[in-house]
Amino acid sequence: MSEDVLINVTPMEIRVSLVENGMLQEVYIERASRKGIVGNIYQGKVVRVLPGMQAAFVDIGLERAAFIHVSEVADRDAINPSDQIGDYLREGQSLVVQVTKDPISTKGARLTTHLSIPSRYLVYMPDQSHVGVSQRIENEEERERLKSLISEALKDADETNGYILRTAAERAGEEEILADIKFLTRLWQAVKRRIKVAKAPSIIYEDLPLHLRTMRDLVSLKTEKIRIDSRENYAKLRSFAEDFMPELTERIEYYPGERPIFDLYSVEDEIQKALDRKVQLKSGGYLLVEQTESMTTIDVNTGAFVGSRNLEETIYKTNLEAATSIGRQLRLRNLGGIIIIDFIDMEDEEHKRQVLRMLEKTLDSDHAKTKITGVSELGLVEMTRKRTRESLGQTLCEPCRSCRGSGLVKTPETVCYEVFREILRADRAYDSQTYTILAASSVVDRFLDEESVAVAELEAFIGKTIRFQVDLVYTQDQYDVVLR
Repeated sequence: MSEDVLINVTPMEIRVSLVENGMLQEVYIERASRKGIVGNIYQGKVVRVLPGMQAAFVDIGLERAAFIHVSEVADRDAINPSDQIGDYLREGQSLVVQVTKDPISTKGARLTTHLSIPSRYLVYMPDQSHVGVSQRIENEEERERLKSLISEALKDADETNGYILRTAAERAGEEEILADIKFLTRLWQAVKRRIKVAKAPSIIYEDLPLHLRTMRDLVSLKTEKIRIDSRENYAKLRSFAEDFMPELTERIEYYPGERPIFDLYSVEDEIQKALDRKVQLKSGGYLLVEQTESMTTIDVNTGAFVGSRNLEETIYKTNLEAATSIGRQLRLRNLGGIIIIDFIDMEDEEHKRQVLRMLEKTLDSDHAKTKITGVSELGLVEMTRKRTRESLGQTLCEPCRSCRGSGLVKTPETVCYEVFREILRADRAYDSQTYTILAASSVVDRFLDEESVAVAELEAFIGKTIRFQVDLVYTQDQYDVVLR
């Protein structure tokens, strides 16, 4: 599988796209005015303890206080149901915390006191003592080799250290692993010095900018090219690679082309499509993706696909194609939390298993942690995907001012009848000679056309004149009744 990374840099934002086999799979966006803070370490101040929720709010210097649960404060190996948040935190207390989830919508950032600092091959955990290996490294011999490398490097250490060997560590040499350990040790010593002098609320450690995080977290040996359209940041990218991943240095290219870099592989077009509710499948079927605050639902439909054999076979093929597309859409749109997938009902149990296997296989390459519970009694597939930042839609869009995020607006007919009721209500309460209705043109047009008889009858009933005025600022479901 070929893999390319495209990096678009402007003073306002950095955008990164991951392209596999010529198809956009993931998009990352970091804006100068609203940088992601996952991984940052802060000296925070507890502003409110909530015993009923076993949690607390912590001021880390952001607009909204961040949230921490008792499980992220207590020792994970020793926590029990009887632990109370009040046993660990009190209002006004200073607390060193790390952000695990960006502020999303109206929710503040999520925090933990269990700190971790990533490098190319390792994640360093200063309050842990065990060594773990990424589950994606499946070869048992390789897992044992990596564990023994860490154990050998730490046998003379003065303090206990915990490490997780990342997926990128697979087949890494001893020198590379040891270099990462030395780098992380130096970095942690610098963080500890800052903790001693930091006053709450303040930042202690800030993670790398997006384009450098891309090299650390996203790029792998299977990546063929890393293209960037900024000469200045191209130099920084090469310097970073020479220090931490020299085997990838020659794959970094400066892109000077007149054609925008995100026009390669139609990345811009794919981003626009990822903002639509409807996802068209090649067979003629389609998906409907609905994201809400509590969960995301995905509905699979056959659409124009009628198949060539029988109904069950048509449904099976549509669901197989949908499973592949859903895996890609989850990554591309960065949909997280609870996800409910409504595949088309299948009678054959083997077909159900094959569709589920296809979904699992597609999600194997997902950088976010996913968990699938299987097919429920109602035929729904329930799954979760770890959410650490806003989805693509939340990053690029805001709720519609007209429908206020519902996706629906009242029809002109509905608004007309609301106005009629408002006029009757006002006529009983006030002594007015005329009523002027300010509304959108679609509503005024209906008053003057389809509802003209009803308007005349209402004027006769109340004995007052009703006038209409188009206001271009008003949306379809907005109106005002002016009394004169």
